[in-house]
Amino acid sequence: MFHILNVRQQVLSLLSAVAFGVSVAGFVGLPATATAQNRTLPDFTDLVEQVGPSVVNIRTIDKPSAQPTAQNQPIDPQDEEMQELFRRFFGMPPPPNPNAPRQQRPNRPQQPQPEDQPRGVGSGFILTADGFIMTNAHVVDGAQQVIVTLTDKREFVARIIGIDKRTDVAVVKIEASGLPPVKLGDPNRLKVGEWVMAIGSPFGLENTVTAGIVSAKGRDTGDYLPFIQTDVAINPGNSGGPLINMRGEVVGINSQIYSRSGGFMGISFAIPIDEAANVSNQLRANGRVQRGRLGVGIGEVSKDVAESLGMSKPQGAFVSSVEAGSPAEKAGIEAGDIILKFDGKTIEKSSDLPRTVGNTKPGTQSKLTFLRRGATRDISITVGEFEPEKVAAAKPAAAEKPPESAAVVQLLGLTVSDLSDAQKKESKMRAGVRVDAVAEPALKAGIREGDIITQIANIEVIDTKSFAQLMAKLDKSKSVSVLLRRGEWSQYTVIRPK
Repeated sequence: MFHILNVRQQVLSLLSAVAFGVSVAGFVGLPATATAQNRTLPDFTDLVEQVGPSVVNIRTIDKPSAQPTAQNQPIDPQDEEMQELFRRFFGMPPPPNPNAPRQQRPNRPQQPQPEDQPRGVGSGFILTADGFIMTNAHVVDGAQQVIVTLTDKREFVARIIGIDKRTDVAVVKIEASGLPPVKLGDPNRLKVGEWVMAIGSPFGLENTVTAGIVSAKGRDTGDYLPFIQTDVAINPGNSGGPLINMRGEVVGINSQIYSRSGGFMGISFAIPIDEAANVSNQLRANGRVQRGRLGVGIGEVSKDVAESLGMSKPQGAFVSSVEAGSPAEKAGIEAGDIILKFDGKTIEKSSDLPRTVGNTKPGTQSKLTFLRRGATRDISITVGEFEPEKVAAAKPAAAEKPPESAAVVQLLGLTVSDLSDAQKKESKMRAGVRVDAVAEPALKAGIREGDIITQIANIEVIDTKSFAQLMAKLDKSKSVSVLLRRGEWSQYTVIRPK
């Protein structure tokens, strides 16, 4: 009780000191030098005047169907923000408004005339003086008509130049000249804690300015984009608007928020402008984006796997599968390899690989560095062009009696047998052993009956004989890495012996 009262007395004294203009640095126990820095809050007025005219409001319109229904009746323009909110964050149309006025029934039957349906609102910013505008793909994708409104209230019907859903970037064009383009900055120069500003049309409120700081960089929320995380207030309608640094440069496109309610909760994500600019350049040149591909399925390299393979730290992209006929297969990449570098760029985590390869022009000869069975190797690979990958369902293994020769290994808790010719043909494996039974500690490591073991401790397993020889040489006090094949995919696991 005394402590609480004492704190209350200190707070009252502090407020009194502030009210009478007394310095409080020494009073609260802070060093006097703390006030010497004279850090002040930023003034965004100059930035708003500089960048504001380059930010546009984007409205999209859908054409109604021939037979109007309750779902496509004209919607009050004031409810456009609700359309955007429910479609973007809930993936559904908004519920009917119980307070909406009922239409008067005419004296005689009359076919209602279909009208254009307001679809949503968003934001964008001017790239060039002749009318190229960048926004989010989800803002304009599927729209029948796109209307761009400038800050001087002029309206234009825009033409969609190109949409890239994978990066959520789109470019539209209006027929105008003498427009004020934005200045693009370098998002790599951003520092966590740096002030940034956003301009957009949240809930249709045009030219709304919000500000905050960079919360984090390189957030992995997508295959091709390391997002910029901020605490700038972003809401439905801000999508496609610019994220601006204190130099008046656009460093990102406000694209996503983390929310449990559909509204802002303090976490926003922006697409780095260097990534978006690369996409927009391709959209303007070709109307689509060409991406490089290798044709591999990848996964993370865990700490346990890295240690078992003798790696100094977990890094790289683990190759879990190789697509038949892909550039990776032609270059000799195998399931179980760990890709460490692409064109000299270090692959720190698996998500770095599709981004790096995706930004490479198809047909390029690139150098690939990977780890296989404890040895680092370099190969040359011709990058292919990305296509939607087809997920092939694994065929169920044919029921057949395993070969008579079986090796029971108590150390790892595995019973394995040689692959039959039919199993080799079905799994497209030239070597390995099939797991017929699993006990501890292999069971704890996630190994299942029917898995095919292809490597033990970075050494290829040919058959049960080679498997038994490897077991005899293992250090029984250390964990051992196992590369196994399950269906169409390969994966590493680590077995800790009893």
